[in-house]
Amino acid sequence: MTATHTQDIDATVAQIVALHAAGADVIRVAVDSTKDAAALAEIRKQTDANLAVDLQENYRLAEVVAPYVDKIRYNPGHLYHHEREKPWQEKVKYLASIAQDNDCAMRVGVNCGSVDPAKKDKHDPADSITPMLESAWEHCDFLDSLGYHRYCVSMKDSDPQKVIEGNKRFAEKRPDVPLHLGVTEAGMPPDGIIKTRIAFEQLISHGIGDTIRVSLTVPNSRKPEEIVAGRKILEDIAAGRVRSFVDYGLQTLNIISCPSCSRVENEAFIDLAQQVKEMTAYAKDHAVTIAVMGCRVNGPGETDDADLGLWCGPNFVNLKKGPVELGAFPYDAILPRLKEELDKVIAAKPAKQRA
Repeated sequence: MTATHTQDIDATVAQIVALHAAGADVIRVAVDSTKDAAALAEIRKQTDANLAVDLQENYRLAEVVAPYVDKIRYNPGHLYHHEREKPWQEKVKYLASIAQDNDCAMRVGVNCGSVDPAKKDKHDPADSITPMLESAWEHCDFLDSLGYHRYCVSMKDSDPQKVIEGNKRFAEKRPDVPLHLGVTEAGMPPDGIIKTRIAFEQLISHGIGDTIRVSLTVPNSRKPEEIVAGRKILEDIAAGRVRSFVDYGLQTLNIISCPSCSRVENEAFIDLAQQVKEMTAYAKDHAVTIAVMGCRVNGPGETDDADLGLWCGPNFVNLKKGPVELGAFPYDAILPRLKEELDKVIAAKPAKQRA
């Protein structure tokens, strides 16, 4: 996925060229406005790479961008953000029609931080996987009923164990549907690569998965590292070079951070993620999860399950403790405030989780 602002045509084309040269077969570009859509039309003229569009929250942009892309990705949970009074079935029927008319494939991108609220409300908050599965299966059934079959599904979470379980359960029920694999917000290398490798080894070794994405928090100039890492993992699996199973449920510090992408409103987020990792090193033996998110789209929801969460805006960083907002702080003031809350979390943990 490109990490440049889509309206910066030269930078976006340059990144597409770099990703394609590194071995990316499909490159996803985010579109969230008519200006982004207009830029995408020009970008298409300058590259032959296979392009997928991420519609984010505005599904109506599909008809504008479809002529210029090979795949349309939509998130079932985001369909509720526009035209709330309209049933989601009408919106998906529209998307399928646009895709069919423009010879596009589609991806139903189900994400742990933005699950269909109707599904989420039916289940115990501790069960984040079943709502995702029900949403994915429901959308598959509906697309099938429309006679549209050129789609794949992704079931992404920041926890590799949940990625493994969710995709295995999906594949058991719908082995006919291609799966796109990924660990969202995997974080910085090398940890982000290790988390991704765990999920891919456990799934691909069992014949589950058709396409992959590696999501790392790295500067724009290093985005091709995601492709290199992904291809290395695939090569190792094919050759039988797999690691022993690593359980991320161990009582250790876990920092998750989203991949740098065009939704990031302040590139200081990337430096902040690294600073958080360095500052929290003293807590490495404590069972605490800290989430560092780069935008308003995924940040608010995908920090809810962490002990402490940061989601970054243009000028301020929003600090959360679980789902509770603690306030917004300038970038240069957030680390001391985070440390204060981290110390409180550690102190409140049972002794066996602090050892």
